[in-house]
Amino acid sequence: MEGHAEYILPTETRYVGEMKDGMFHGQGTLYFPSGSRYDAIWEKGLAIKGTYTFSDGLQYDAKNWHYCDSYDRRFYTEICHGLKPTGISQLTNMDPPRKIPAGCYDCGDGFYNPTTRVVKDYQDRFLRNAVWSASEPR
Repeated sequence: MEGHAEYILPTETRYVGEMKDGMFHGQGTLYFPSGSRYDAIWEKGLAIKGTYTFSDGLQYDAKNWHYCDSYDRRFYTEICHGLKPTGISQLTNMDPPRKIPAGCYDCGDGFYNPTTRVVKDYQDRFLRNAVWSASEPR
């Protein structure tokens, strides 16, 4: 692959940009299924310089990252739109939050069910099996 291309990875992440010898090379953007993106300058498949933008518009800044740290624990939507009245908690950055099935955990790209040890996406499609850890009881 050579020149301007659009390449879709098995994870449904999409690359749009320049390629050389079948590798990301030049200006290009990775679009993630979550809605976030990574704009970068690539050299022989490696990102040389880039900017990561979350799906809600928040840009990651390695030098001045103050989001959700020990000094300010507000979610980005709370920073942009203000805090809700007392007694109304925001448990995630999503407003309204996703409905989590009983006994499951939200893991960003889907829900983990500890009974079946399976992660399914938000449309109830299989994503992956969970890996067993030696420190975890069977």
